[in-house]
Amino acid sequence: MEPIVEDLLQPSSWPVPTRRVELVQTHISWVLLGDADVFKLKRPVSYGFLDFRTTAARLAACEAEVRLNARLAPGVYRGVVPVVLDAHRRHRLGGPGETVDHAVHMRRLPDAVRADHKLALQQLGTGEVDRIARRLAAFHALCPSDDRIADFGTVPAITGNVRENFAQTRGGLDRWLTPAEAAEVEASQLAFLHERAALFAARIAAGRVRDGHGDLRLEHVYLPPESEVLILDCIEFNERFRYADTAADLAFLSMDLALHGRVDLAERLLSEYARSADDFDLYPLVDFYESYRAFVRGKVLSFLACDAAAQPADRARADQAARRYFLLSLAAERRSLLPASLVAVGGSLAAGKTTLADRLSLELSAPIIESDRTRKALLDVPAGASAGRSPWQGAYDPAVTAWVYAEMLRRAAAVLESGRPVILDASFRSREQRARARALAVQAGVPFRFVECRAPSAVRRARLQARESASYTGASDARTALLDDFDSRFEPATDLRPEEHLPVDTAVGSIEEQMAELRAFLATWPVGLRG
Repeated sequence: MEPIVEDLLQPSSWPVPTRRVELVQTHISWVLLGDADVFKLKRPVSYGFLDFRTTAARLAACEAEVRLNARLAPGVYRGVVPVVLDAHRRHRLGGPGETVDHAVHMRRLPDAVRADHKLALQQLGTGEVDRIARRLAAFHALCPSDDRIADFGTVPAITGNVRENFAQTRGGLDRWLTPAEAAEVEASQLAFLHERAALFAARIAAGRVRDGHGDLRLEHVYLPPESEVLILDCIEFNERFRYADTAADLAFLSMDLALHGRVDLAERLLSEYARSADDFDLYPLVDFYESYRAFVRGKVLSFLACDAAAQPADRARADQAARRYFLLSLAAERRSLLPASLVAVGGSLAAGKTTLADRLSLELSAPIIESDRTRKALLDVPAGASAGRSPWQGAYDPAVTAWVYAEMLRRAAAVLESGRPVILDASFRSREQRARARALAVQAGVPFRFVECRAPSAVRRARLQARESASYTGASDARTALLDDFDSRFEPATDLRPEEHLPVDTAVGSIEEQMAELRAFLATWPVGLRG
């Protein structure tokens, strides 16, 4: 063990009280865990993409780590402290003596609220994943983007990263993958970049390449019950790995959920993020980025597995984990076990569409594209604000509604392109609206299903009256004054074949009974499916 680490493992070398100190070693850091505090040192290593061999480089990285992580973990990173040699030539954290290195000082968060621990205890469910997704969407909305940052999202820049990954593992990858498997991953990633260049250009044009996190893993995510989600350990040592498409940032975490056997939660993360960030165009890219991120993680672990200076137990764990990540990189771009489909959940006002669509989203692990949110996004109106309530005028003029439905179908096409099912939440009151949705499904080669929510007029009127209270926070602007007129304009779904149309009375029975009926109508994916 390095003398600096051996000394700092002694509680007497710490500036804060602790009864014991544990060491966690990564490929680039020594992490010292105390009772209530953490000190992290940069190892004097060089891997090409980083070089920590000088004291100045390690200090700069420590300072950057504290500054950048304040964005998603306020109050956790307490500053940088010097590592000194005292009069007895022993290393200490702070105090008098010769400064020989530096360490990041952090508040230790309880393992019980860490996402990977909660997942292992089956305490990480859709509620927790939704919290994470919304936190990331809000974070990405504030992350800066400019021409220099955007350059890192270009095809040449990403191609350079991909080629570097394989160059840095060349000659040693056969420890984890066969030559044929390694060649397949490399060829697949490079082919996607070459063939789908327009997707990457569109992401840049939409401002989706930002200064993000760069290392979104479950072990970096904490869910304290009394505060917002905290996310630690962003990439501080190389801007190239932090400046990226927000889809690439998100894909790191969805990939990690899939690695832990929770594909359903990975898909839930994507769908809730897409809804919160108003970004359904991430779907055609996310499988590529999951493969890319899995390979990066495998590469990093392969370095630790081959590091003679690392502890044997750390090397063994890294060796085993590296193979899992490399194999996931191979599998990430293959189609889901659940076939794609287009499900339109429609019906008149207050018929229960959104409630049913939300529950169906869990069953299908599918994103929901809502007319109310889409309309407000197009008009640059916050989801919780009113876009206007004048019937058939302004934001609800028929021309605007046609624009909204066209945009919903464009977004749905992006999801279907990734091989995933998608749910549309809108009234679909006209035969033309249903015909356009069905035509998209036919074009994509997937089944079309129209779930028509129904309820007696008196029930729906009571639901609308409840929305008129001050406590209502939903996206819908529909109110009781519009109900009768809207009903008179609703065209019966006689245009669809019986196997495409399922009426559901949302005023009869429980949501569980309604879902039982839907499971017989749709191909659903059991919640909690592992693997």
